[in-house]
Amino acid sequence: MKPLIGITVVSKFAPEDARTRGKLELNWNYAEEVAKSGGVPILIPPVADLEVLAGILDGWLIPGGADIDARHWGEENHPKVDLGDPSRFETEAKLYQLIPKEMPVLGICYGCQFLNVQAGGSLEQHIPDRVSQSDHEGGTMQSYPVDPESQLARLTGTQTIEGKSYHHQAVGRLGDGLKITSRHEDGTVEAIESTDDRWLIGVQWHPERTPGSQATQNLMREFVNACRKFKEARR
Repeated sequence: MKPLIGITVVSKFAPEDARTRGKLELNWNYAEEVAKSGGVPILIPPVADLEVLAGILDGWLIPGGADIDARHWGEENHPKVDLGDPSRFETEAKLYQLIPKEMPVLGICYGCQFLNVQAGGSLEQHIPDRVSQSDHEGGTMQSYPVDPESQLARLTGTQTIEGKSYHHQAVGRLGDGLKITSRHEDGTVEAIESTDDRWLIGVQWHPERTPGSQATQNLMREFVNACRKFKEARR
């Protein structure tokens, strides 16, 4: 059977709007890549019953989004921070605590940052303050060296990945139980993963925006395969 893979959505709660009460958004390509790789994408809004979902999901993809509030690691927000609706982060933080540790998790951009914050780490709030340029924003195509001993290198089959970059923040102080597996040449953290045998990977670039890349296809296929194995083991 195909694995059920949850994808949390961008939420914009607006209770003052009597017609809609807000919006839920997800870029099409996240769900498309999961489906193409053999999974069943399940969109997760903040109003979902997270305990039920934690019991039926076989994997979780955490997509990109707006910035995380710096209060979660004890800092003030940078003037350039563009905060997301807090309902999304709160939902994901609860789900993270509820899912089995063995469940595969893939974080993309915001998702990578979220995983680090959940592990007690911090974020670099505005990369241009350090590198004096904004090459990481706007869909720049970049090349990322990957630690040859990493799970990411093994899964993608390469030690160099090209991807599109859409961020001004990145992993700062590394969280517990995580290791850095890729850095841009300017020092920006581009990928993290668990230090144990858990399938938990965060990438700072957007693989769903380079669907023709062999590395993207390998990563998504192996993520869905891991979710399928988790499903079978739980059954």
